[in-house]
Amino acid sequence: MTEADTSPAAFDRRMLEALVCPATQHRLDYDLERQELISKAAGLAYPIRDGIPVMLVDEARRIDD
Repeated sequence: MTEADTSPAAFDRRMLEALVCPATQHRLDYDLERQELISKAAGLAYPIRDGIPVMLVDEARRIDD
């Protein structure tokens, strides 16, 4: 196990199997660099704070294509 696996701020990618966009109910993509979950269908990026996805539309960042 690496340090990143045990860090409290590490995001567990297995959560992606259970999480969907609250606005569209479509799947999400993980952006490691920005620590966000991306909903291409909604054009939103949900932040991950301290390893916990913030799945609130009001907290999401609008993504421009």
